[in-house]
Amino acid sequence: MLVSNETDDRVGVERLEQIDGVEVLTYDPNTLDLTAEQRAAHILMPPFRGSHRALPLLNRLPELRMVQLLSAGVDEWSGEVPGHVLLASARGAHGRPISEWVISAILALYRQWPALVRYQDERVWAHRRVDADTLAGKRVLIIGAGAIGTAVAKRVEVFEASATLVARSARDGVHPATALPDLVGAHDIVVIAAPINEDTRGLVNKDFLAAMPDGAMVVNVGRGEIVDTDALTAELQTGRLRATLDVTDPEPLPAEHPLWTCKNAIISPHMSRTVPGTNALCYEVAATQIATFVEGGKPSNMVQRDR
Repeated sequence: MLVSNETDDRVGVERLEQIDGVEVLTYDPNTLDLTAEQRAAHILMPPFRGSHRALPLLNRLPELRMVQLLSAGVDEWSGEVPGHVLLASARGAHGRPISEWVISAILALYRQWPALVRYQDERVWAHRRVDADTLAGKRVLIIGAGAIGTAVAKRVEVFEASATLVARSARDGVHPATALPDLVGAHDIVVIAAPINEDTRGLVNKDFLAAMPDGAMVVNVGRGEIVDTDALTAELQTGRLRATLDVTDPEPLPAEHPLWTCKNAIISPHMSRTVPGTNALCYEVAATQIATFVEGGKPSNMVQRDR
């Protein structure tokens, strides 16, 4: 199998080398030059950062049978990988760090930390100058009931708030996406933890945002394209809604974009998973998927693609 030789990816080589029946070869994702031995690889692991750089290798690996991603999202690869090649994600590895970011961002905005830090910069004792809020008792609508969404629900309930999960189709404890119009107005927080696809692109549009109650909060750790940025910016500028965003559309967010000046928003640069230990979690999940594949089984994170 081929594994990126970049610093972030080297941490996983030792773990991958423990898989029976797998020989690990490193490659440079910034070049298309491969040795004969590399071209014979059956498994390709793109780098986590800028995984799209390895896309051209799909046409240079005639023996390729599996692409194992280190990300939970597969949107950059799902339409490119040939039908005979299995595609698997690292779903499950990101639930803990990203759900922690969600809780921290909600609490930061509710407790008015951005405003308090601004007062601190001005050396102002801002006693009773901000209107703080609490997560306890809030109703949280979570769009996306995968590993990240369920991790958010679990942590939300620790803070004595209620969680409502929504996915494409209904299952035990999960509402179908068709129920969203009836659910939006009854929740104080909407957390977006869904993948980007034809159903979710532009899902949180002007009408969706207008249906949210005054003072409600949008939290996006999914993909920026799921939210209509202009519509969200307009709501934030009126002060009616709040937002905590780890992803935006466009991304990176241009310096002149009006979102930056919205005082009722927190923006982080697509780094909700970036804490110590996340890479190790990704490689552990990836190693499990690859071992199952090598043994002739179907990896649990295998992506179902329409062909």
